[in-house]
Amino acid sequence: MMDYLLLFLGLGLLLVGANYLVDASVAIAQRAKISNFIIGLTIVGIGTSAPELFISIQSALTGHGDIAMGNVLGSNIANVFLILGVTATILPFSIDKMQQRRDIPVGIGAAILVLLLANDSLIPGISENTMSRIDGIFLLLVFIVYMSFVILRKGKDPKQAIAEADEETKSQLAGKNVILLWIIAATSLGALLWGGNMFLDSAKSLAKTWGMSEAVISITIVAIGTSLPELITAIIAACKKNPQLALGNVIGSNVFNLLMILGVSSTVHSYNLENISIVDYSMAIVAAICIFITIYTFKKQKFDRIEGIFFLAIYIGYTVYLLMR
Repeated sequence: MMDYLLLFLGLGLLLVGANYLVDASVAIAQRAKISNFIIGLTIVGIGTSAPELFISIQSALTGHGDIAMGNVLGSNIANVFLILGVTATILPFSIDKMQQRRDIPVGIGAAILVLLLANDSLIPGISENTMSRIDGIFLLLVFIVYMSFVILRKGKDPKQAIAEADEETKSQLAGKNVILLWIIAATSLGALLWGGNMFLDSAKSLAKTWGMSEAVISITIVAIGTSLPELITAIIAACKKNPQLALGNVIGSNVFNLLMILGVSSTVHSYNLENISIVDYSMAIVAAICIFITIYTFKKQKFDRIEGIFFLAIYIGYTVYLLMR
């Protein structure tokens, strides 16, 4: 019973800590006269993936590579099949042309890249699968190139970029005393670290209690837990008749997870992968490809309700497969 309590308490600290860390950081950055556009691309973008980032780094440092990788893969799979499935089922939505041409293909490429880097055993003579520092640095370089392209692309339409940035960078703590902002940021960071350790320890304990591998626990419970902010945001956006926000959040979060989070965690500390199967990597790739397929099925360039229901069915089926594995 205590493990369940600590799991939810740790998750709560992760979510609350991430929220206030982003708000305080945005307010501090705006006080320092940093562009809203840059703030939106960095602090806000990274902040939405903060729970996954802290879990993966702590897992890597403590030698639990399956949780570091499973958390990212599971979050990406849940983002697509669960979050987009729920969103489209509530309210179908159109797919932006820029997402079709740039963001969705990048998501597919990133998923394939991770599969190739993580599965060293595909090379003759190598028996262990490892995410090394070289792999991490390479992923970070790809992420920097992608973000540079995004910045340059948005810069072609300054008015639109500024309008989007102003919307993305609204902070509830704007106008607060700067010392108070730093205290809130430091406290939030502490909550993230403490909550991450608590969440991670209870997840590992539950894995032993249930007789499951850390890989399965991380792809299911840990991944869904760290994806809660995106799920809540998507449901609220759909209920407010603005479901397109969900697709942008999911694609952006998935690219961040694969390139930035795995890049940072494996650069900080190399780790071995033991029970993450080729099926799990393949599901992350299939998830990215399925978003692309929705552009051309049923009503073109639109995410239909029937596709949302189909996505939810895939997620339920995959979860059942994991629990039986």
